Amino acid sequence: MLRRNFIALAAATAALTLAGAPAFAQDVIKLGASAPKSGPLAGGAAVTHWPNIQLWMKEVNAAGGLKVGDKQMKIELVEYDDKTNGEEAIKNIQRLATVDNVDFLVAPYSTGLNIAAAPMIAKYGYPHIATTAATDGVKDFASRWPNSFWMLGTSTQLAEGIVQTLTKMKDKGDIGNKVALVNVADAFGLELVGAAKPLLAAGGFDIVYETSYPLGTQDLAPVISGAKAAAPDAFVAFSYPGDTFALTEQAQVQGLNTPVFYTGVGTAFPAFAKRFGAAANGIMGIGGINSSDPGVKGYLELHRADLGSDPDFWASATTYAGLQILGQAIEKAGSLDKAAVVEAIKGGTFDTVIGKVSMPNNVNENVWTVGQWNNGVFEAVAGDGLSVGAEPVKKAGWE
Repeated sequence: MLRRNFIALAAATAALTLAGAPAFAQDVIKLGASAPKSGPLAGGAAVTHWPNIQLWMKEVNAAGGLKVGDKQMKIELVEYDDKTNGEEAIKNIQRLATVDNVDFLVAPYSTGLNIAAAPMIAKYGYPHIATTAATDGVKDFASRWPNSFWMLGTSTQLAEGIVQTLTKMKDKGDIGNKVALVNVADAFGLELVGAAKPLLAAGGFDIVYETSYPLGTQDLAPVISGAKAAAPDAFVAFSYPGDTFALTEQAQVQGLNTPVFYTGVGTAFPAFAKRFGAAANGIMGIGGINSSDPGVKGYLELHRADLGSDPDFWASATTYAGLQILGQAIEKAGSLDKAAVVEAIKGGTFDTVIGKVSMPNNVNENVWTVGQWNNGVFEAVAGDGLSVGAEPVKKAGWE
């Protein structure tokens, strides 16, 4: 009798405790992330990817978490280094899904890693909001992997942006028609150069020098010396962060003084302006922002206040916006059901730091395409569906 009474009392006490106590483990959203912390793309991920995950989580958790049904759920992060390696990224995604059992994933960093990991992300049904991938394959990928969403634009959009900018400057008489064209030989660079070449030809430009180089190449002096020998009016490089800095340094050292000097990913990094100082003024690159846009302005202030630094003036805001979309879609679905969240993204319009975003065909079509440094801000001078912050101008000499 005493034993039965004790068991009943214990059960009642446990029930009261569970009813009155705050929920813990079961009321946490586990978020998984796999991106470079080492390898050639680690520097880019350290600027654009990882800080925005931390910033978004901090803001969400400080507000009490996401409202999922009748629960307020905070976010915990499980993260891995993919070492800038597609196979490692795939293994990490599988581990996050099957060992860590995360509820949702942050998309990988870069075009190549997003494409490599997309089949594995689709296999486990996670929403895949790619914010650092630019590829003309988005429509095919969205059809192949209906859980995937592509926010940074297509290679053709980005190539059109720089060719339209060059055309505008040529028509004004600011530049001639001779272009040096170089690219990093991975999915990102190959797609962009493939899109740019016919556009340049159609625009009446003459490619006087063309070359490519492997990802992770350390010595880019021969690229710049070859370009300088061709005496171009515009130097255009579809490059990643390490090579963006190296190409710019070599152009300065060797005196490649072109009215247009354009490099790829990394040009928008605050470290780029810090490294080159006043010489950065007039340099163009992929992306940019409209710093006078209220949403962007608020995001810049938030990033500076919470992280003590400027963001990447291109994909950082898009990365943060992608996380905002994920959070709003979870709240709209009212559950952690991955399929329901995918459907919420497909049918939703979301308030983000880059404006209202909807992706009925799984693609965000409104993007900034070309930015130019002007006194510490990488201002958009070309865009598709978005207002820009400035008009393009000729770059002064390195002196």
